[in-house]
Amino acid sequence: MVKAIGMFSGGLDSSVAIKVIQEQGIEVIALHFESPFCACQEKGCTVKDVAKEIGVKLMLVPEGMDFIRLVRNPKHGYGSAMNPCIDCRIGRLRRAKRIAKKIGADFIFTGEVLGQRPMSQHMGAMRLIEKEAGLKGKLLRPLSAKLLVPTEAEEKGLVDRERLHAISGRRRIEQAALAKKYGVTKNLTPGGGCPLTEKDFAAKLRDLFASKRRLDLRDVMILRYGRHFRVGKNKIVVGRRKRDNDMLLLLKKKADFAFEVPGVGSPITLLSGPKTKEAIGIAASLTARYSDAEGEKIRVEYWKSDAKKRESVEVFKASEEFCKKNMLTGPAVE
Repeated sequence: MVKAIGMFSGGLDSSVAIKVIQEQGIEVIALHFESPFCACQEKGCTVKDVAKEIGVKLMLVPEGMDFIRLVRNPKHGYGSAMNPCIDCRIGRLRRAKRIAKKIGADFIFTGEVLGQRPMSQHMGAMRLIEKEAGLKGKLLRPLSAKLLVPTEAEEKGLVDRERLHAISGRRRIEQAALAKKYGVTKNLTPGGGCPLTEKDFAAKLRDLFASKRRLDLRDVMILRYGRHFRVGKNKIVVGRRKRDNDMLLLLKKKADFAFEVPGVGSPITLLSGPKTKEAIGIAASLTARYSDAEGEKIRVEYWKSDAKKRESVEVFKASEEFCKKNMLTGPAVE
């Protein structure tokens, strides 16, 4: 049996592309890269559910510091936010090529559609990507194949070109029709929801890259949670919900201070950078601002490494104007 690797975001296009190839009796392994920037698994990501629905074997590939370094210095630049789409695709396809060789896959395909994305899915970019990934003439794009030069898989008869498609442009009417045909109902979004394309997340990431030369995975993972503030040399992160609070405590570094208002519904807040009296006061006022505490002055507790050894400070709640001015994420203050 012919075996293929399908690049799988979990979104509409990659799901439909897999069904198109499966329909030809080809065994497909869906390859999904787990970005350190994405918290989709914690939000109820449907990648596993979609894979189960379309009946494909799923291979999860975690990405780490190498991917972070790629995002920090992309050879081909960014898209509308902090999304280095061309470099990302090249890097992932290079890894896919090695995996394909290891498992004996005959070819690799993607859910890309010609003309769909302005940065990475025009003809020039698609040719560049496959060339730099070492897949020139070998990367099949079944949704747009009839608009492209035949690949080796088609020329060798591994895939019937006549059963592929000629989809182009940004509208997804044809993909939606194919999804209905194949019974794909889960996560009918364009892609997998990359946070690097989101302006709010990009603001946090730019700040991180600008403020820290040496990073670790915790620096990146914490971007997923809470409200982020930059005040001078200090970074302050304030939880939005219980999940944020739990993760902030888990990701807290030894040098960070943690804050909360005792006895009421309160966010956990982390303070990094110089622990001056002013910085402690600001972090405490932000904690008070987003807590359920009432009154003019609020007592906020804080600690460094041992939550049982706490100090406290009384502060006024941070103003809405201060929050809007210093918040990195952009949405309206709650």
